[in-house]
Amino acid sequence: MGRILAVMLIVCTVALAAWGVITAYDELMPAGRMWKTPAIKPHEHPIPVMAAGSVPVSGGEAFFHAAAAEDLKPPFDLTDPAVIATGKTAYGYYCVHCHGKNVDGYGTVGQSFAPKPRDLRDAKVQTMAGGTLFKEISFGLPGGRQPPLATTIAPDDRWRVIAYVKSLGRRN
Repeated sequence: MGRILAVMLIVCTVALAAWGVITAYDELMPAGRMWKTPAIKPHEHPIPVMAAGSVPVSGGEAFFHAAAAEDLKPPFDLTDPAVIATGKTAYGYYCVHCHGKNVDGYGTVGQSFAPKPRDLRDAKVQTMAGGTLFKEISFGLPGGRQPPLATTIAPDDRWRVIAYVKSLGRRN
């Protein structure tokens, strides 16, 4: 009987110590536990009225969509080695899955497409104007495999990818 009482006393002591450690940890955490954080209740308060001038009426994707391809100009020099290097990184994030590491259309995703993605070192791509490439990347190709990426890739990164692709030159 004494052994059972001793074991129960030890178990209770360990459980009480664990509860104390967990409670102290909860109190010292900067964010708190999920059950203590305030819930977001969007219908409790009226939606605030937007201040005048807070909704943009110029610039943004609407500008790129409405502009003619020949009017679109990059915000930096596309032959700058730093721009090309960041373009290569952006290509690795956004484009390599379809166009492949050799920019030939045999990426892990692209090789299963029919027709396969365009070889980016093809003469047609390499002679294409930067603005045209920008619009194709941004808004896709009608009836083509290029999806619109305007909501995925920031405008400056689209230009950097173009700088990288153009730096590769034509495939021999």
